[in-house]
Amino acid sequence: MKISIERGTLLKAVAQAQSVVERRNTIPILANVLIEAEGDTVSFRATDLDIEVVDKAAAQVERAGATTVSAVTFHEIVRKLPDGALVQLTDDGVSGRLTVEAGRSNFSLATLPKEDFPVMASSEYSANFSAKAPVLRRLFDKSKFAISTEETRYYLNGVYMHVAEGEGGQVLRCVATDGHRLARIDADLPVGAETMPGVIVPRKTVGELRKLLDDDEQDIAVSVSETKIRFATPSITLTSKVIDGTFPDYSRVIPQSNTRRLEVDAAEFAKAVDRVATVSSERSRAVKMQLDEDRLVLSVNAPDSGNAEEELAVAYADEHLEIGFNAKYLLEIASQVDRENAVFLFNSSGDPTLMREGDDTSAVYVVMPMRV
Repeated sequence: MKISIERGTLLKAVAQAQSVVERRNTIPILANVLIEAEGDTVSFRATDLDIEVVDKAAAQVERAGATTVSAVTFHEIVRKLPDGALVQLTDDGVSGRLTVEAGRSNFSLATLPKEDFPVMASSEYSANFSAKAPVLRRLFDKSKFAISTEETRYYLNGVYMHVAEGEGGQVLRCVATDGHRLARIDADLPVGAETMPGVIVPRKTVGELRKLLDDDEQDIAVSVSETKIRFATPSITLTSKVIDGTFPDYSRVIPQSNTRRLEVDAAEFAKAVDRVATVSSERSRAVKMQLDEDRLVLSVNAPDSGNAEEELAVAYADEHLEIGFNAKYLLEIASQVDRENAVFLFNSSGDPTLMREGDDTSAVYVVMPMRV
């Protein structure tokens, strides 16, 4: 194999591939990236056996071929090469080395046989549809903060993506919860997604997917089966196994009868929570909210480090209410609000609280209160 490729193009492709590779591997080949050159393109494939990413880039291919090389080392080398350099990759197949040349720099890297590289078996996808990058980005970005990190409840370690009944008909919905807070985000149902099985997209996949969704104009081809999900752009394909488990019936925890309505400037609220939470020794310390007519008092009382209080002018017309929340959870939910105002709907100090952005019901958040 012998190819020439521009350093910027190479770095972008290799960066996506190497981030999938697990740092601690018992199987040496999984630390490698598979480089395949054919025609006028070169593809870089990496996998951890649960996720596989293939990144294609344009290159001058003098000699077609394939080899595998350490993903992390290769990425570090390319990253440190000078901007705009033309990189030449040569693998003769006999010496078991890949030569990387750029200007006066020359590296010789150990390779492993390409035949040993595991390629994820392709599956029959039951639903194929296309969605705009900003639509998918919103669905996953606004829900991922609520993904559980508790390994015992593995079925909560991802975002549940499925077709659901919204207010105006069927929607594509993403839900995540860790038992303390919940995010439910809806988008218009893309054509072809009607038959999609509900799948739980793992946390790591959600993180990797984010890199595909940066280009606002990009159309993402999505394919879903019972066991796998695939996201593809013309240059990158990300395939992942889905979590084998049943997501709980989240609709039961979304309160329907919360009537006490608080409307507050989302940015001001987030800053105020952040300020009063500064005195708490642990980030999990509760922030107390005291509500009276058009007035909200946020306070933290940490006996070992001090206390803090801040008052905000809000729109609230119900009876007095005192309720406590984990400061971190409040901040995370408030930071999801793109619109100016956040609307909180309360029932009592012991019941789950609902939050949404203004009157928009396509993004709904639930947070459990704490005793204060």
